[in-house]
Amino acid sequence: MPANGEETVTDTERETGGGDPDGDRGDGDGRPAPLRDLRVLSIAQFGAGPFGTTLLADLGAEVIKIENPATGGDVARYVPPTDVEGDSLYFQGFNRGKKSVGIDLREPGGRRVFEELVRVSDGLYYNLRGDLPRKLELTYDDLKHLNPALVTCSLSGFGTTGPRAEQPGYDALVQGLAGYLSMTGEPGAPPTKCGVSVVDFASGYSSVLGLVAGLLEAQRTGRGRDVDVSLMDTAVSMLSYFAAWHLNLGWEPERMPGSGHQSLVPARIFETEDGWVSVFCAKEVFWRRLAEGLGREELLEDPRFGSFADRREHREQLDALLEEAFGRKTTEEWLRELEGDVPIAPVNSLADALRDEQVRAREMILEVEHPEFGTVRQVAHPVKTEGVPARPEPAPEMGGDTDRILADLCGLSAEEIEELRAEGAVA
Repeated sequence: MPANGEETVTDTERETGGGDPDGDRGDGDGRPAPLRDLRVLSIAQFGAGPFGTTLLADLGAEVIKIENPATGGDVARYVPPTDVEGDSLYFQGFNRGKKSVGIDLREPGGRRVFEELVRVSDGLYYNLRGDLPRKLELTYDDLKHLNPALVTCSLSGFGTTGPRAEQPGYDALVQGLAGYLSMTGEPGAPPTKCGVSVVDFASGYSSVLGLVAGLLEAQRTGRGRDVDVSLMDTAVSMLSYFAAWHLNLGWEPERMPGSGHQSLVPARIFETEDGWVSVFCAKEVFWRRLAEGLGREELLEDPRFGSFADRREHREQLDALLEEAFGRKTTEEWLRELEGDVPIAPVNSLADALRDEQVRAREMILEVEHPEFGTVRQVAHPVKTEGVPARPEPAPEMGGDTDRILADLCGLSAEEIEELRAEGAVA
């Protein structure tokens, strides 16, 4: 095993030529991927953390996923539906383009290998319970002697401080704690969860933003830091103007019919002859165009609906008139008449959403070739820029890159790797 040293990642000579042993991780058109020189160790499983690190991998970062062989690795490998042992479409969607190293950090040999990887990495990302990074000695203070420029990013349910730091956190729980469930749904209905794991995904975004911010500073100064992000903090930050209204005016949200906006009217869902449409008149000009497009120009002369404040005060009366108007035609007919003049959209099914012409034009569906599943279709990275691979590699087998990475990055011989494997330190 290489001798310990104090050199930073930026000063270390990497025999592999940058953050990725495979090269530039670009799109094949000559422009390298924007994060091609970044290497991040990831101790993350299930949803939020792997989602965040996939964003990095899609932009070209070398993400090395550290999985515990004693527990079978990331639990997402076993989320149904799946028909391949140790792999699933769920796991594939959260882990494409990464590498997997099987290391048991509880074993002394596993810890030594981990520390060698820390020496030659830029970032360490984990989504552990908030109290665990210190207990497992994964913080910047624990590791800076190995790599002063290392940036560690903790994504947990509730953060590394506070009375809930030792509690596990999940999207559905945080939607309840942050007030989302109480505000979502129709009046009088039970509390309602958002259909997708919005807190998990938003926390993935906020965590990698925090990590990249720390890495930019480390690039300038040679000094790393801890970054502490939580699902709860992210969810509360997204309360945004709701929180501002409440904290300063004592305002309380109400569930509005048709999932209506709290203050803008009309801005809600309306039933058509054969489906639903979402309308959002955020400007007076859109209200005028809507009334004209519906053939209800007389509403523009009605003093009850003359301004945003008037329409809000008389929301119930206006909603009834608009509901009657929208029910006269099909969704497709209203889209033909109003789209482009009024902010309007169909309420799509999942299948309709993935077939949408804008989704296809933006190339938001990509294909990944998997040795067992064949061609796996997934949603693409939302950041459009040159160098992002159009056909990324599939998510790795558990520990499938162990030997190569330990040899290339840690300088271990085949015999040394076999000794660690015999000890149960690596997969």
